[in-house]
Amino acid sequence: MFSPLFSVMFCRYHWPMMFSAVPDYHMHTPRCNHATGSMRDYADVAIRHGLREIGISDHSPMPDGFDAEWRMQSDELDNYWQELETTRNYGKERGLKVRRALEIDFRSDQLAYTRSLIAQYPWDYVTGSVHYLGDWGFDNPDARQEWEHWSLQDAWVAYFDAVAASAESGLFDIIAHPDLMKKHGHCQPDDAQVEAAETRMLTAIRDAGCCLEISSAGLRKPVAEIYPRAAMIEHAAAMGIPFAYGSDAHAPQDVGHAMQDCLACLHRCGVRHIACFEQRQRTMMDFTR
Repeated sequence: MFSPLFSVMFCRYHWPMMFSAVPDYHMHTPRCNHATGSMRDYADVAIRHGLREIGISDHSPMPDGFDAEWRMQSDELDNYWQELETTRNYGKERGLKVRRALEIDFRSDQLAYTRSLIAQYPWDYVTGSVHYLGDWGFDNPDARQEWEHWSLQDAWVAYFDAVAASAESGLFDIIAHPDLMKKHGHCQPDDAQVEAAETRMLTAIRDAGCCLEISSAGLRKPVAEIYPRAAMIEHAAAMGIPFAYGSDAHAPQDVGHAMQDCLACLHRCGVRHIACFEQRQRTMMDFTR
């Protein structure tokens, strides 16, 4: 296992070894109300950075106006798809593959809605995420006072169980930022019940055939750490779970952020391949070549 010092510091270290550019599968648009730049802007930055493939996966609509200030609305979905198609053609002319996707918040009471949403378009992949425990948006800085009503242990167990349920739903190809709970510094405790919940979550992801996202977004948050933490990367790699990379870009300059650091984390754990998607079919790319 990683030492505590390694877990804190390793994924911030810039290894001298350079890995091949891999797809960045986590990008947003202004439709979610907290991102900037057009899809073409993201594509242009990707091309300048030498990426050959990206995926746009903005926050999907949710029923009854839930969480409306943080996501696109249902009447924006057609326009979203049209811009995806336009950007895909733009990228194709310039040697960049642009994959069409959504990031969908998993809520167990909205499975029928989510299935219907996914069925509307021929997505290249669908990313599942958990930002809520009940009505508590735990990663929202305006909702941090809710921590007064949760123990660290209970919150992490509930979170991991929700992520496990998202994988078990069979709806998703990629499970995003799998320890998002730590965003504001409420880091995973050294606790047997939490570790058991993590194992349940990873087992569900493996058994469902999902990929686990390794995301550089945490480096830009108060926790200042890659998602997931180094120990979870090691745990997932040992279980044979495949990984996909995402910057969770909310502005064009975030595209490909800390990609090499993320790949170095995977490489240290014996991982040599990263997931690629087209029409919801996964292939694996050797990033060491």
